[in-house]
Amino acid sequence: MKNTALSILSVCCLLAACAEAPVYVEAPQTNVPQEIAQGIEQIRQSNAYILQPGDLLEIKVFMEEEMDRTQRISGSGNITFPLVGHIHISGYTVAEAETRLSDALKTYLKNPQVSMLIKEYGNKTVYVLGQVQKPAAIEIPPEKPLTVLEAITSVGGFTDIAATGKVRVLRMENGRQKAIDVDITQITKQGNKMMDIPLLPGDVVFVPQSMF
Repeated sequence: MKNTALSILSVCCLLAACAEAPVYVEAPQTNVPQEIAQGIEQIRQSNAYILQPGDLLEIKVFMEEEMDRTQRISGSGNITFPLVGHIHISGYTVAEAETRLSDALKTYLKNPQVSMLIKEYGNKTVYVLGQVQKPAAIEIPPEKPLTVLEAITSVGGFTDIAATGKVRVLRMENGRQKAIDVDITQITKQGNKMMDIPLLPGDVVFVPQSMF
């Protein structure tokens, strides 16, 4: 009888622990679902993408082929370019960065026309997609971890039809896709900070639509 009671107690403790922690689910496929892949590509191709350290850029100046460069944005957010030296472009859109470099070159060139193309994306990026106000790629800050709730908050929070209790983090580990279910309501309404896991570079936070 005593052993039975201990077994029941152990099972209860295990269930309680599972309820308080995020659920990790091994996904059978390694490919990102099409809806999410399209969302990532739309963010990358949109004018709203914010340049980040680690991004590799192909930079051209019209009619100045000798100035063409392929540059990776440094950890401090700079590139080094002929004539102007160091110029800070991290935190700007591609169009804004083109304007900054063009303005800097005007001291040396007449009406410089700069174009930038992102060839590789930095490895500190996470993507927040689905039912959030402004789906975006955001950078994990160097000074502290970025959690799921912080990432969602940074893109304006949820839409009115978001399933806040069914947020999913997609993560690649050892070539396999892992899905981590996160119930945001447990964080915001029950104070369960264990659910608010830190994100890793390349993670995708996906917020599905609520099913009425």
